[in-house]
Amino acid sequence: MAQLTITDTECYEEQLQSDAQFLCSNQRMDTELVDSLVLQLNRIYPQILSDKEACKFRSLRVPTTERLRELLQYLHEKGDDACYEFYRALHIQAEDVYFSLPTRIRQREMTDSRSANNVAVIPERYVLNDRGPIFFLSCFSVAVGIAFLYYYGEGQRLRCTEAFLHCSAVRLGKDAKDVFVSYVEVGK
Repeated sequence: MAQLTITDTECYEEQLQSDAQFLCSNQRMDTELVDSLVLQLNRIYPQILSDKEACKFRSLRVPTTERLRELLQYLHEKGDDACYEFYRALHIQAEDVYFSLPTRIRQREMTDSRSANNVAVIPERYVLNDRGPIFFLSCFSVAVGIAFLYYYGEGQRLRCTEAFLHCSAVRLGKDAKDVFVSYVEVGK
């Protein structure tokens, strides 16, 4: 879940004031969503939204857009903490609406522009292989070819494979190297 952050210049009251028109005109802010936001604010933070106020904002006699407008105005008057909790409730109840808010889009763009300016150059040592899959497949097929020639050579061992196998035994432990080299010499 993304962490709610406040921009350098705006507090949550100002953000809510900026987002109010978008929220009131958004079709996704339907009756059910507004009711769930009111209930969450009422149940979790009764100091922000009392039972009486929650009933007022949940009244079905008033159109949803008007109830939402009144709720946003009420939260704006309550202060920054109430606005923050509204944003938090909106983030929990409807992430798609939350991330499409104008202030969130602006905040993402500012973060993207800051990160574009502070892009660190990745050193070359972190690139494992820039040659691509064809290079890997060709190296792998050469290794498989040598293995097939060695194991299925019908009595004729290639001298180049024996030298290759002797060299590759250098990196093995003492016991494994003895077994490996003796296996190569028995196959001669």
